[in-house]
Amino acid sequence: MNILLLCNKSPYPPSEGGPMAMNSIITGLIGKGHKVKVMAFNSDKYSVNPDGIPPKYKEDTRIEFVDIVLKVNPIDAFKNLFTGESYHVQRFVSEEFSSRLVEVLKEEEFDIVQLEMVYMAPYIDIIRKHSRAEIVLRAHNLEHQIWERIAKKTRFFAKRWYINHLARTLKSYELNVIKKVDGIAAITNRDASFFRRVTSKPVIDVPFGVDIDMFKYDNKVKKIPDFYHIGSMNWMPNEEAVKWLLDNVWDKVVEREPEAKLYLAGRNMPQWLVKTDKHNVFVVGEVEDSHKFVSEHDVAVVPLLSGGGMRIKIIESMALGKTVISTMVGAEGIQYKEFENIIIADNADQMIEAMCRIMQDRDNAERIGANARRLIENVYDNDKIINRLVIFYHELLSNKEITTLN
Repeated sequence: MNILLLCNKSPYPPSEGGPMAMNSIITGLIGKGHKVKVMAFNSDKYSVNPDGIPPKYKEDTRIEFVDIVLKVNPIDAFKNLFTGESYHVQRFVSEEFSSRLVEVLKEEEFDIVQLEMVYMAPYIDIIRKHSRAEIVLRAHNLEHQIWERIAKKTRFFAKRWYINHLARTLKSYELNVIKKVDGIAAITNRDASFFRRVTSKPVIDVPFGVDIDMFKYDNKVKKIPDFYHIGSMNWMPNEEAVKWLLDNVWDKVVEREPEAKLYLAGRNMPQWLVKTDKHNVFVVGEVEDSHKFVSEHDVAVVPLLSGGGMRIKIIESMALGKTVISTMVGAEGIQYKEFENIIIADNADQMIEAMCRIMQDRDNAERIGANARRLIENVYDNDKIINRLVIFYHELLSNKEITTLN
């Protein structure tokens, strides 16, 4: 098959959740012998240097970029209040991208055009006009639910009202997009269930998969286990989660376990965090090799209060044999068994208790880490996931042929 992927950001380097999810599909399809073409935005929010992308990756993906500015414009945001349209989505509308997309669709014929996230849906009409390809929406999250959750936790009335407005317009847009695509590939079973309730279109859950051979397994825990969090801090739920952890949990953990240490990694660290004077909190910032960073530490802490989709960093940590302590929101979409391959802590008291207990019980940390690795091997092997996705593509194409004949 010949597959065109439209991405809201570069899939390379795969250094944070969205790009990692895109890249696992792209490399998986190429590995199965399919022809792939990638068009991606290169934005001020997630900027990459195209010259830094390996030549082999460029050759295999035929990747090309269109520059775009995604910084929120207060005037545009205000005007948007009166349009009923989603401001989140409107920021991704680009004449340059549209023009280049038309050229690409005229240059070659594609079997599938996959939209990586709902933000690429403004280009559906262009695809329909210039291509006979089946259009698949790969939903990384239920985007409107993320903002609904953020709104619920926002205290300032005016800000809460505005975030609710964003959530409503985004939900309306998402539901409309569902009607316009041919199939939906959700990243979690939970999200897939939502889509099946609101549409009769074909839906499959395609979780983030890993090439298990790329993850050096070592569940050994240091004599005094340490904690880590890794995630891009320009994603609001991550910043909210770390702030909650430091404000409500960390001091009490240190009171009980004075040798406890917490390492925070990720791009775009806010100044308030860089300047933190919390005891034994180390702000590492962006790391070149996330596997190396995770391997150097012991227990992942994922204190998400909002957000959606699948926490890819949890999958990575599990693949490396690490114990994960997470809220239920953080672990959504992962087929875990509590206390067997993950620890769930859904409020401050539970989080404090879980972190202190794991410091006192290295054997349990190693047991949970080993079970976590086993879960990834059995459920999140990318080779198996890509096979399922390819079957889904073929079914869409077969249904199209039947419809055409009728």
